[in-house]
Amino acid sequence: MAFKLNKVVPWGRNFAEYRLMFELSDEDMKKNIAGFGDGPASFNCEATKLGYNVTSIDPIYSFSTDELRKRIDEVRNVVMQQMSENMENYVWTNIKNLVDLENKRMSAMRLFLEDYEKGKAGQRYICHELPDRLPYENNYFDIGLSSHFLLMYTMLGYDFHIKAITEMLRVCKEIRIFPLVDLDANKTELISKVIGHFRGSHDVEIRNTKYEFQKGENKLLIIHS
Repeated sequence: MAFKLNKVVPWGRNFAEYRLMFELSDEDMKKNIAGFGDGPASFNCEATKLGYNVTSIDPIYSFSTDELRKRIDEVRNVVMQQMSENMENYVWTNIKNLVDLENKRMSAMRLFLEDYEKGKAGQRYICHELPDRLPYENNYFDIGLSSHFLLMYTMLGYDFHIKAITEMLRVCKEIRIFPLVDLDANKTELISKVIGHFRGSHDVEIRNTKYEFQKGENKLLIIHS
């Protein structure tokens, strides 16, 4: 089945947010990092400018800059309207208010769009859809990151999550998944089952982070291969 851009709600986070969400230390940033489902985040762009090695992997990278920019413009007001109607579900500390949120998100996505073609040419933005096999050898990356994707979209089902995380663990020595809630900020049976599955064969750690925007989304899952 072809990947449909009109099903995507692009909403990008920035470098500082990634470092907080994933507890990325200065030493971590010196490693070979992969971001799965990065979408229009500016993490790759900002990290590259600082001399770090980041590869972003997402099926939306099959689309052109103009197509992605148009889709961002299409969903911007819808997302912000939904945010304004659900402000009580969020913690307004790192992000102060709706204006600050929109400015941060749009700034991140503008940086991404400016970097996109250069990044694709440099193999920093790779079009790929999990759980299909990735074009990398075993343990190619030191750290793999999944921001607001795996474990959050419970409708994808248990088998999808097991296969996707297994493939990530094949190419990454360690993976980090944030947050450990579903789209409504709830803990779910699926999340517990998936974590339980990998506890049987891997070192699994759950950490509290300093990043919390959606209430309850402050836990980070770390799995070592």
